[in-house]
Amino acid sequence: MDPIAPPPTLNVVRRKTSLAKIIAELWDSRDLVVQFMRRDITIRYAQAVMGFAWALVMPLLIVGAGLVFRVVLSTLSNSPIESAGIAGLAAKAVPWVFFSGGLTTATQSLLAHSNLIGKVYFPRESIPIASVFAQLPDLVVSLVVVLIIVPIVGVSLHLTALWGVAVLLLLVIFTIGWALVLSCANLFFRDVKYILQVALNFGVFATPVFFEPQMLGKKGAAIMLALPLSPFIQAMDVAVVRGKSLLEPLVLHSPKGPVVVWEPWMLGYAVILSTILASAGMIIFRRTSGKFAEMA
Repeated sequence: MDPIAPPPTLNVVRRKTSLAKIIAELWDSRDLVVQFMRRDITIRYAQAVMGFAWALVMPLLIVGAGLVFRVVLSTLSNSPIESAGIAGLAAKAVPWVFFSGGLTTATQSLLAHSNLIGKVYFPRESIPIASVFAQLPDLVVSLVVVLIIVPIVGVSLHLTALWGVAVLLLLVIFTIGWALVLSCANLFFRDVKYILQVALNFGVFATPVFFEPQMLGKKGAAIMLALPLSPFIQAMDVAVVRGKSLLEPLVLHSPKGPVVVWEPWMLGYAVILSTILASAGMIIFRRTSGKFAEMA
């Protein structure tokens, strides 16, 4: 008898996870990203009673809550509220509203599109990325609100406000990185979305949205500004409201003495954070995407 032949070996094809390949594949599928984005925008506003008005309400709610908080602090400290503080609150609400809104929807985006996962191949990264891009109309509306509020409270706009555009572009990349990581994490561990909501609820007090860094003194300001999201938020106040270049340090005086509220290294910090997080997010997402079908 002839010896039993060994079973044929299976050639398992592994999808390459190089960053260049992922980006090229996403670029080829950009029309799909646009379709997902349009779908998210349509569903969000068509099913809401207030519709597109929510894009105005959300930043105004943050500004209103911040004003109440500032009034309480000024009353306790017996110090007046400056017009720059009001304008800064409006400017700093813009990146926070975009980041929290984009991350909340993107984290649950894979589960929302679970009927598509496993049926046909397409770059799965396009789903959370489209969820982040779907927040761009709100971002534009928020910027318009800021441009209206800032002159009303008596603060002049300068050319340095153009820095805000660059900062917001970095923020989009930064948010996409988090969205890729958290969306696939939420697919494997369904309580991630709850942890995210708790983190966002407390994060608005940890970052310089309601509090100004100079309120906390030198050490407190240094700790707050070292948090990953703080450079994006603080840069809007420095460039848009205070009319300072992000390539120059800014020191403000407070009852606790002079406090550094901006250093040029913070701009580099934002660039590095955005690049590393988006790159790592794409690679982590792609390497785990093979298990999405069985987890969705």
